[in-house]
Amino acid sequence: MDSNTVLELVDLRKSFGSKEVLKGINLKVNKGSIIGYIGPNGAGKSTTVKLIMGLITGYSGEIKIFGEEVSKGDESYKKKIGYVPEVPEIYDSLTGKEYLTFVGQLYGIDYDKADEKARRLMDILGIIDSYGKRISSYSKGMKQKLILISSLMHNPEILFLDEPLSGLDANSVMIIKEILAHLAEEGKTIFYSSHIMEVVEKISDRIILINNGEIVADGNFEELKNNYKESSLENIFNEVTGFHEYKELAENFISVVKEV
Repeated sequence: MDSNTVLELVDLRKSFGSKEVLKGINLKVNKGSIIGYIGPNGAGKSTTVKLIMGLITGYSGEIKIFGEEVSKGDESYKKKIGYVPEVPEIYDSLTGKEYLTFVGQLYGIDYDKADEKARRLMDILGIIDSYGKRISSYSKGMKQKLILISSLMHNPEILFLDEPLSGLDANSVMIIKEILAHLAEEGKTIFYSSHIMEVVEKISDRIILINNGEIVADGNFEELKNNYKESSLENIFNEVTGFHEYKELAENFISVVKEV
């Protein structure tokens, strides 16, 4: 593993009971990359990320982060990782201040410094007025901003994002996309999973499409366009996954809705 490679998966396989979810994923990710990791529901995207994060175990193959195999039990690499799950679990009874200072201290940040950074970051994202309020009172978009802040306040080297723009308004989406671009310029690595093809298409310098537990396409957007003779990532996605019935299904749905 060379010094520019921050993440490497070698023949990664994972089964749940008799169902093989990952069927031999091989992947090298370089420092400073924005990876769009996409695929249909059940393809194995979230399973891949959870294995890398150490949230689930029981796999075969290798997962190396910063050159170290994660199965060896040394979890110090997690201090260099930020994570936004698709369905975040937040301590709703805490205030924004209590939650972010708690997370900051978990990553070794002094309480006063965590408090200062949290205040400033919430102010930038327009939710400072809720800093002292319980998270249970937050809207979905506010909670998403809180999770994004918590994933970044320790300045991680790798950021794993699973549907990070969920619930955000258009202005916030623009800010987050710009933040991701700046992080990549600074050498941070971003592993981005989303069903919003337009966003993946615009922000990713490499797109990996996984289907049925296997990587079926890998390249930048221009390369994928040339390979599949399609003009949009959505069309490439449909071509690779073999999903061509969406128009027919939509028409059938509408015909049922119109029945009286």
